[in-house]
Amino acid sequence: MIRVMLAEDETLIRQAFAGLLELEDDLHVVGLAASGGEALTVARKHEPDVALLDLQMPEPDGIEVARILAEEMPSCRCLIVTSHGRPGYLKQALGVGVRGFLPKTVTAAELASAVRTVAGGGRYVDPQLAAEAIGAGDSPLTAREADVLALAAEGAPVDEIAARASLSPGTVRNYLSSTVAKLGVRNRHEAVRRAKEKGWI
Repeated sequence: MIRVMLAEDETLIRQAFAGLLELEDDLHVVGLAASGGEALTVARKHEPDVALLDLQMPEPDGIEVARILAEEMPSCRCLIVTSHGRPGYLKQALGVGVRGFLPKTVTAAELASAVRTVAGGGRYVDPQLAAEAIGAGDSPLTAREADVLALAAEGAPVDEIAARASLSPGTVRNYLSSTVAKLGVRNRHEAVRRAKEKGWI
């Protein structure tokens, strides 16, 4: 029996996925979570074989949950299911040890197959996403530049970004200028749009 933990912030989708997985004879949902924090609590309690994680849920997000679980619980394999299937997210996920990455448009049979593959030590990545990730290339941004740009994406002014990132306002401006130059755009708003399209933030 493959023990599955499911983390998804939308109640209807969470319940639907759980119901679909429970129809399979060899799969058993041992816990549900509505946020990243809950996901970690549930995983630590039940030690599932597979953690099925939403990418964008309340803090921490699915990729950060996967990173923490990889350190704390290497036997728990992570599979991300998302409606935000951008190439950059796929690369980030694989970089922290995620074993599977699927869009929420998959069928119930594909979802169950992915869980079995990941539980068995394999990888299961949506073919179209994999092809797009290869074509998109790597992010030119450093981790710090990406962090600052992500804060800018929320509409925060420079002083607030500086406070939240523990940087000086001048350093924040330098990071934003560097980001604009690297992405070949005119301003930080265009930089945010470009980076989001590529899945780099």
